[in-house]
Amino acid sequence: MQKRKLRDLEVSAIGYGAMGLSMGYGATPEKEEAIKLIQKAYDLGCTFFDTAEIYAMGANEQLVAEALKSVRNNVVIATKFLFQKDWEGNTTERLMQELRGRLENSLKMLGTDHIDLYYQHRVNQDIPVEDIAYCMGEFIKEGKILGWGQSQATVEEIRRAHTITPLTAIQSEFSIMERMYEKDVIPLCEELRIGFVPFSPLASGFLSGKLSSETKFTGIDARRVITRFEKDNIIANQPLLDLLHQFANAKESTPAQISLAWMLHKKDFIVPIPGSTNASRITENLGAANVLLTDAEYANIETELKKIKIHGNRTDEDMMKLWSLKD
Repeated sequence: MQKRKLRDLEVSAIGYGAMGLSMGYGATPEKEEAIKLIQKAYDLGCTFFDTAEIYAMGANEQLVAEALKSVRNNVVIATKFLFQKDWEGNTTERLMQELRGRLENSLKMLGTDHIDLYYQHRVNQDIPVEDIAYCMGEFIKEGKILGWGQSQATVEEIRRAHTITPLTAIQSEFSIMERMYEKDVIPLCEELRIGFVPFSPLASGFLSGKLSSETKFTGIDARRVITRFEKDNIIANQPLLDLLHQFANAKESTPAQISLAWMLHKKDFIVPIPGSTNASRITENLGAANVLLTDAEYANIETELKKIKIHGNRTDEDMMKLWSLKD
């Protein structure tokens, strides 16, 4: 697979988001099967794997570690730390102590002596981004991490943090269905030479074109709380799928591949991380790196997208409802 740069980190053009192997999208595969899926992604050329301390409380990090232990030096592993409540400390020293504990725990879970890319999972409003950036700079000096990033950060937060310790990547929701970061964050990443890593690049599976208004989601499945999966919104968003099918047919590909190819064509520092618990879908998603859009095809898609209104979205507030779901 072609390679791309997230600042100084070289990764495959398409990565793999491992969260769904442990949580978030209904039934999860058995451990042995999950390991095989991660290894399949690697065998297909993927060298960029994403996890987080909060995914199944460390179990997802352990899963990634076990699957990739024999090829650890050939891959880039990203994980994230998250402060879920207001920070009670009031000094950089206490913050460093807390972050060091989080980092050491992730290193243990991942079975490695360094983390290639360490994200702040969400930017806390009660912790100065400059203080987080300072701590990340110290960890880089120590060799504990190679680079750092923020998730769902604003332009102001990115600029302030980057001034203290240059950011390697910004990870935020981005897809052909959710394009809010095109306005300012992606241009800023280009200006500052920061990579951009879209999570949910296939809009939680909507852009696969394989779901319908009759699809039922059960258990702890994020699509039960994401409003774009409400029946009326699925129907209302059909024009977007029609557009993707049109180009997929012309390119002998799939709607998911067109969605990812569109993203790859947009900027060369964008590296999407689709995730799947299905082997054939992993092959399909990573195969999008071989679906090349011409400038004319890309422009045509952009023109048609301006005519389409998107219904529903995915918010952090809605995702918090996930934990209260019952079968």
